Amino acid sequence: MDIEQIAARGLVLLGCGKMGSAMLKGWLERGLPREAVFVMDPNPSEWLKGTGVHINAEVPEQPAIVLVAVKPQVMGAALPSAKSYGGGETLFVSVAAGTSIATFETMLGEGTPIVRAMPNTPAAVGRGITALIGNAHVDETKLAQAEALLQAVGQTVRLEHEGQMDAVTGVSGSGPAYVFHMIETLAAAGVARGLSEELAMQLAKATVAGAGALAEAADEDPSQLRVNVTSPNGTTQAALEVLMDENAGFPPLLKRAVEAAATRSEELSRG
Repeated sequence: MDIEQIAARGLVLLGCGKMGSAMLKGWLERGLPREAVFVMDPNPSEWLKGTGVHINAEVPEQPAIVLVAVKPQVMGAALPSAKSYGGGETLFVSVAAGTSIATFETMLGEGTPIVRAMPNTPAAVGRGITALIGNAHVDETKLAQAEALLQAVGQTVRLEHEGQMDAVTGVSGSGPAYVFHMIETLAAAGVARGLSEELAMQLAKATVAGAGALAEAADEDPSQLRVNVTSPNGTTQAALEVLMDENAGFPPLLKRAVEAAATRSEELSRG
């Protein structure tokens, strides 16, 4: 992050809910001066009030970045307040789901540099992953600047075109909820086999978290890691025969889930 440049011109955060708060925490920890941040939020949290940043105050005339972190349903009401920054050097970065670059260009002017990004909720603990794509007015310098901002809460990946954003939504944007539900159901299955609820939940959480960490750290791909833990005719193989069933297991189930999320993302983008 080019802290000096952002500090000189200022950063405006439009909306500071869970995602905005996670990013703000990351920026401050990386050394962005509090006095350089201007948050616009009608209901600031107690945590936000204690950060020392400007809240609902007069903002610089041409801030370096405006980061849009409001919910899609209030976008139409919130964005006009930032319209005066459009068409210039101010870079707009949106982490709002289902709002296309074309929508921002209509609201802000076609000459506005805009980056659309899709983070996910593990950003709250610095373990998120964010996919991003810029419009024709975003050069390499601005894209790298947006990337550096978003890396305050985890990894980033660049997309080839905006059409990929719906699939990203289905995989990583909504994906944490699938994993949380897996933890719920794995724990419930343990309870059904005689474990206490507390013990079953502890085992399920640690197992999913540990497997995820191993998948990221290991040189082998997940399919090989699966083979490594599967003894022939053993307990894991018995379970995988259920989970890998081509008709009722994970493959068709997750394909349908991702497709449903991606389709809904397309619908939201069309308004």
